[in-house]
Amino acid sequence: MKKKTILDLDRMSTEQFHTAPKMRLTVVLDNVRSLNNIGSIFRTCDAFAVERLVLCGISQPPPSPEIHKTALGAEDSVDWQYFATTAEAVEALRLAGYTICCLEQVEGSVSLEQFEPDATAKYALIAGHEVDGVDQTIVNQCDVCLEIPQFGTKHSLNVAVSTGISIWHFFNHLPITKL
Repeated sequence: MKKKTILDLDRMSTEQFHTAPKMRLTVVLDNVRSLNNIGSIFRTCDAFAVERLVLCGISQPPPSPEIHKTALGAEDSVDWQYFATTAEAVEALRLAGYTICCLEQVEGSVSLEQFEPDATAKYALIAGHEVDGVDQTIVNQCDVCLEIPQFGTKHSLNVAVSTGISIWHFFNHLPITKL
């Protein structure tokens, strides 16, 4: 097997990506502090045609050399918004008809592999701070809390990794459509 070159990948331009069909999923970052994690999540959102990324609180928006280091330009292709608080973002998304999902280990959470998104619905997936997770007041505002099952000695994953796993789950259930 021969590795593909950049020319073999037939990638669309940033302008084409902005108008291309997307998955009805918005990813919300609740006070994620690491710019490398934010950049990585931008890149994953680009890879799976996520509708947009919402940065809240201390989650720094672009431009930033540290975000660009891991986003590799996805900070320009993925639509994004900034809200001073995650509560404001949740309120705006709820008013726009989104089902609010929280990626957090809580009592009564739904194991990610058991969650089947409705292909006709719009979802917001909230991921939280690297140490503290999603703030409890935000957890209380969510329609469902999703938990990734884990079987090792650690009981948490890096926020960019857990967000990527969750985006992949939604990607396998939601169509990519013209929004």
